[in-house]
Amino acid sequence: MQFATMPSSNSSITSGSMPSSMSSSFSGTLPSSLSSSFSIHPDQFAHKRRWWKEANFYQIYPASFKDSNGDGRGDLPGIMEKMPYLRSLGVEALWLSPIFDSPQIDMGYDISDYESIFPPYGIMADMKELIRACHDSNMKIILDLVVNHTSDQHAWFKESRSSKSSPKRDFYFWRPAQYDENGQRMPPCNWRSYRGGSAWTWDECTQEYYLHIYDTCQPDLNWENAECRQAIYNSAMRFWLDKGVDGFRIDTVSKYSKVLPFEDVPLGDSRSSVPSAEGLWCNGPRIHEYIHEMSDVLKEYTTFDGLPCVSVGELARCPDPENVLEYISAEREELDMVLQSDITRLGKGRVERYLSEPWKLSKLKAIVKKWQTFIDGTDAWTTVCAENHDNGRSVARLAACPKLLALWLAGQTGTLFLYQGQEIGMLNAPEDWDIGEEYKDPVAQSDWKEALRQADMTGDMVKLQKVKEGMQLNARDHSRLPFQWSNEPNAGFSTGTPWMRVHDDYANLNAKDQEAALDSALTFWKQVLLLRKEYKDVLVYGTFELLDEGGEEVFVYRKVCGEMKAVVVLNFTEVEQIVPCWEEVEGMKVLVSTAGEVGCRVVLGRHEGRMYVNY
Repeated sequence: MQFATMPSSNSSITSGSMPSSMSSSFSGTLPSSLSSSFSIHPDQFAHKRRWWKEANFYQIYPASFKDSNGDGRGDLPGIMEKMPYLRSLGVEALWLSPIFDSPQIDMGYDISDYESIFPPYGIMADMKELIRACHDSNMKIILDLVVNHTSDQHAWFKESRSSKSSPKRDFYFWRPAQYDENGQRMPPCNWRSYRGGSAWTWDECTQEYYLHIYDTCQPDLNWENAECRQAIYNSAMRFWLDKGVDGFRIDTVSKYSKVLPFEDVPLGDSRSSVPSAEGLWCNGPRIHEYIHEMSDVLKEYTTFDGLPCVSVGELARCPDPENVLEYISAEREELDMVLQSDITRLGKGRVERYLSEPWKLSKLKAIVKKWQTFIDGTDAWTTVCAENHDNGRSVARLAACPKLLALWLAGQTGTLFLYQGQEIGMLNAPEDWDIGEEYKDPVAQSDWKEALRQADMTGDMVKLQKVKEGMQLNARDHSRLPFQWSNEPNAGFSTGTPWMRVHDDYANLNAKDQEAALDSALTFWKQVLLLRKEYKDVLVYGTFELLDEGGEEVFVYRKVCGEMKAVVVLNFTEVEQIVPCWEEVEGMKVLVSTAGEVGCRVVLGRHEGRMYVNY
């Protein structure tokens, strides 16, 4: 299925007219570091209406969503089976984590064939049927685009490593060994991978090293090679756009351009205490050139209903808003938006990820303010997200009830992303689970074995306990537990043995029971997603203002769009709190409350949140 060429970037795709308050331009300028690189016109500062700004995105982790055939793994027919559930929730766009053929060493983020489906998930006909079902439901569907690396089982890498004269040798980074004064073979440079150890692996076949900033089974693609880039665009992008997908979530989007030639990071450099040389393989010198090329590919297509396809970047190691704007300024025509990790990583250790660090509510407020307001006065856009497949559940990490977190997110400016199970308040795995036996993530298993090894060597049981507690809070496995559909065996996820253990408490926490309960987290999420659509002018597009910045008990923010105003007050504690801005909200209407009340009270109950509007 081939779609028409995307309309020009200046064409309107608005459904309905823009209020006068939104059509007027913002004042202000981009940071000087950006304004010097491209021209900006004042009328571009208004946040123009786009389908992907207003849509509620829902991330599905296929292995854990719904198993249709009893083999213990979720699959594409299982997603099809749950389409009515997704529609009832208010989902308008699906994001599927990788569904491509893979050895599954890294749960599908090690792709061996971009153009095939991982057999336990189904066949190509299943994928075509899912795309059609989404479009029939007026729902978009985007795929995970994983192109920093492939699996070492991909045909490109197999050919690349077959000989130094292979036509695809330069699709990956191959370098000869160095030798120390004793003649001992050494990697080309001292970069360290995310998985620990050298980022270079010796290949006996061709007697050279290849680069992998992730696992040894995930060799980095060489984006410097134009032929390699075109192969990526054809196999990983156009192949699926031709089948009707509506865009991509682009994995590790800031890591494609490396600083060349490869050089050692000085041992005294502060970066040696974190994944080595991140400044040399993140936000590299040609990264914007590459992303612009990807954007040009997307422009060749439209969505099923004739709108522009969407690009969502996973932007790591880019904490400076000025640098983020370089990726998402609409005039630069690179990415539509990016997903930041400041909230999903809140509390993780900066050096050792499983040594948790304490944080206060004021820290969370500062993060939200930073990424809510950095688009003010620009033509860029932001996202709202608290969970994904790489972190513990937000209820555990943020120590709050699911309805409070739903209201906290629903009022924020930007595109909202939900992760499967978030809407029912799914929990982390119980603390009595044996990490070595029950956790399936290879990163968690590697880190736990290393923690045990160090404890055996040093006798430091205190640190081992801290690592254990950190994993019980932040390990990726928590978000990958099978979805809890019902109180039936295996939580209704599968009639067979699930690939990963189901949460012990599924009988008391599942979607079926919550669908029938008026006071459930699921029912509340449905309510706030509807309100977010009804009041999108102020909730989706409004300007964010943080109130009571220093308080450690109550999170309060104001949203403004012209004459429209909303105020969200959230009690993050276990005890009653006084609304700190009572004089402002006293005369406003309570639009929704986590307590189910419509009255206006000066006291907030434990973990209670309310949204006020001025009309």
